[in-house]
Amino acid sequence: MTALPVSVAAQPSDRAAAGQVPAARASEARIRAAALVPDESLLVGPLKGYHHETYAFPLPAGGGSTAQTWWKCRDPRAGLFWFDLRWFPSEKELVRALQGCITRIPAVVERETVSLYTFIEGRTLGEICPPGRPLSTRHARQLGLLFHELVSVDPDRISGTDGPGQGRRPEGPGDDSTAFLMRLIHFTEHQVYRRHAPRYGSLFRELGLRDDGLDRLRRAGDGLTPRPFALIHGDLHRENFIVDPDGDLWTIDWELAMVGDPLYDLATHLHLMRYPAVEQGRIAAIWRDAVECARPGSSDGWERDLPVLLAYKRAQSVYTDVIRTALALGPGPEPQWRLLSQAARRIRKVLAAAAEPLGLPGVPTVQEVVGAYVHWFAAHRPA
Repeated sequence: MTALPVSVAAQPSDRAAAGQVPAARASEARIRAAALVPDESLLVGPLKGYHHETYAFPLPAGGGSTAQTWWKCRDPRAGLFWFDLRWFPSEKELVRALQGCITRIPAVVERETVSLYTFIEGRTLGEICPPGRPLSTRHARQLGLLFHELVSVDPDRISGTDGPGQGRRPEGPGDDSTAFLMRLIHFTEHQVYRRHAPRYGSLFRELGLRDDGLDRLRRAGDGLTPRPFALIHGDLHRENFIVDPDGDLWTIDWELAMVGDPLYDLATHLHLMRYPAVEQGRIAAIWRDAVECARPGSSDGWERDLPVLLAYKRAQSVYTDVIRTALALGPGPEPQWRLLSQAARRIRKVLAAAAEPLGLPGVPTVQEVVGAYVHWFAAHRPA
């Protein structure tokens, strides 16, 4: 490889907030990153991100050049709660396999037994196009290209990157959209809700969440239109798109990628992006045209089935956000009071959006949400 494509960018806010970690508290990820640079002060990070601890740093470009190339290395965070089903056990191996298939993704190389991703200064799409604003014509066109390329990926090309983890491919036809949704619902119910019920059950109950909350979604999702399975990114939100200095859109963070119903990528994207209503229709049309061009039949029944998948995403967000908020308000014996009111407003909004698909009898007020978290912290106060 003579030239690596530019790719991942750090948010300027990450650089401003990143401080040096004292040696006594340095993580293994930081120690590995520091070993690659002549001066630890060159490290930028840890960068913002839920699933990985990531550091960026410059290295000589090589070939006698005095220029430097920016790279990043990332390690999975220890003890992390996974709120989404994982299909591929190795993100880096998937990204390797996708080189030449997806136009703008990071390249991966090995250096001193550490996997490095190419890195470029740029801005997240969220900084350029915040929620409530439509995509530019250029970025909408590049998003359509991404949807087209995802559906065009030959499953055999990436078949060697999956393994015996929770994302192991199910038996049966590769177009059973109903079975795909049922598997997602089962994961949310058993690996998120029930798995965490021993600790967060009282909080769930006080917010109105019941053990049979996902049954309504199962009934609504029975009988989806079959669509040929395809590669799905699974997490296409504003912070996973980087706009480089030339104005091009790069796609990063492939750890939630899977193979399944291509409509799920559109549903996840619309749910996370919070587009205006008119823009949702435009993006949906771009997706439909892109996937149909790549593989006819990929958008069959999409208008009828999209609301069902969007309802699942709203329901999934409830369980995820309730737990993440409890973690964010901790870890002390009381919630962080200065954050509690804003967090409660956010949780109430999430509950309101999922009230119909979860069959909630009512939506708690902001004060009732505040009370639920106060009661939960009081019940879990250390001895």
